[in-house]
Amino acid sequence: MRVRHGLPSAAPPPGCKQGTMMRTKTYLAVDVGASSGRVLAGSFDGKRVALREVRRFDNGPTQVGRRLYWRTFQLWADVLAGLRAARESGGEIASVGVDAWGVDFGLLDPQDELLAAPVAYRDDRTRGMFEAAFALVPRAEIFAATGVQFMELNTLYQLLAAQRLGSPPLDKAARMLMIPDLFHWMLTGEKSNESTNASTTQLLDPRTGDWAWSLIDRLGLPRRIFGPLSPPGTRLGRLLPHVERETGLQGVEVVLPATHDTASAVLAAPAARGCGGPPDWCYISSGTWSLMGIESPVPLITDEAMAANYTNEGGAGGTTRVLKNISGLWLVQECRRQWALAGRRYDWDELTRLAGEAAPLAAAFDANDPRLIAPSDMPATIGALCAERGGPVPTTPGGVIRAALESLALSYRATFARLESLAGRRLETIHIVGGGTQNRLLCQMTADACGRRVVAGPVEATALGNVLMQAIAAGDVADLGQAREVIAASFAVATYEPRAGAAWAEAAERLAAAAARG
Repeated sequence: MRVRHGLPSAAPPPGCKQGTMMRTKTYLAVDVGASSGRVLAGSFDGKRVALREVRRFDNGPTQVGRRLYWRTFQLWADVLAGLRAARESGGEIASVGVDAWGVDFGLLDPQDELLAAPVAYRDDRTRGMFEAAFALVPRAEIFAATGVQFMELNTLYQLLAAQRLGSPPLDKAARMLMIPDLFHWMLTGEKSNESTNASTTQLLDPRTGDWAWSLIDRLGLPRRIFGPLSPPGTRLGRLLPHVERETGLQGVEVVLPATHDTASAVLAAPAARGCGGPPDWCYISSGTWSLMGIESPVPLITDEAMAANYTNEGGAGGTTRVLKNISGLWLVQECRRQWALAGRRYDWDELTRLAGEAAPLAAAFDANDPRLIAPSDMPATIGALCAERGGPVPTTPGGVIRAALESLALSYRATFARLESLAGRRLETIHIVGGGTQNRLLCQMTADACGRRVVAGPVEATALGNVLMQAIAAGDVADLGQAREVIAASFAVATYEPRAGAAWAEAAERLAAAAARG
């Protein structure tokens, strides 16, 4: 592994003359993840961006009765506290934007009252909804209309489940807001459906950029809840008066970033501008989930993409993110949580060290098995999946984590090969962004498994993408290409070269053969 520091400088943004400095502006990024959230301040001086965490807070779903809900009002209180702390820390704050995960939503009634806390995507109400949906609209026609990967947690199946259960909130709803849309409404009173997050619903037509109205009608879902779509960079307006009083922020605009966290993270991949040809890189947004894909000027809605269960989601700058959702470091997070419940507490570095000491390529499983989405005991589930593949069952924490990381890398290998086929060209570099860049063992495994150079960083890609989209909206950065130049100039990256390719090829063949045996 080697570390490469940023470029000497970035080109001045439009309106900034050579030899002059624009005054430093601060853009606030509210980054709400499924396990934690942060408010971060991004300071931009016209050449480089610096990121500072203002406040961090916990998140996670809570079981209430039969349902698994998000702690929405506690999150709102945490966001307000973070904005207040940002104001108290000083600096000229230009705007604020919120990004979060996809698929989940809140419902408002005709009087703009929130009808219930949003249900979490890991709730079990969507089990069996594939069959219910396909009875109304065949699978191939759903993919042809949306180009989105089939996952039972998608908004389509959540809405269908709510309808089948006779959900009172859905019956009364006048508007659906995705999670970041919900927080933007709380900040401004303006209802918006930002396009990158809407694209995760499996209810948007990526060709037209509008809702897939015919599909919505055939599924029997209420048209009234789907509002006009807004692109990243849309200015929603100023904070509501009571939010200004609560936070001390006066005259601050709210600007839509690419509100799907992965769309913001991909914006922050420090890839060099091409020379007129298609990009020769792909990305992995690595965190609780791993999302591996390419950036395409058009959606790729083909039989091959449907057969491989790839997705077409909206990206910044009018791009399409052609990607695969892979079960990411959730595997490690849940193992760590389960061991802590049993009184064995490990920090992240210790688990990575133990995994590094375990025997390589000894045990593997399908990292995308649906049983991994919400297991009661992750280490036991991993052991059972390894046994099903006819391989040894890891018995130590290091062995379990090594099996999890290597199984992820093998999934990346298969996904990468399909991406090259879909793209119709060789991809030379894999950009890994997000929290997973800190797991050096997994980064090296990815290079080894895929046989390509891995460039890892920045860690805070999602927040940086959020900040730079706000800077684009303000006219301080020209476009997506210049935003990436700014990020490359501002942050170091680590490079991993591939090695031991034959061993990984053999491991992939063993796993494929075991899967074929069933």
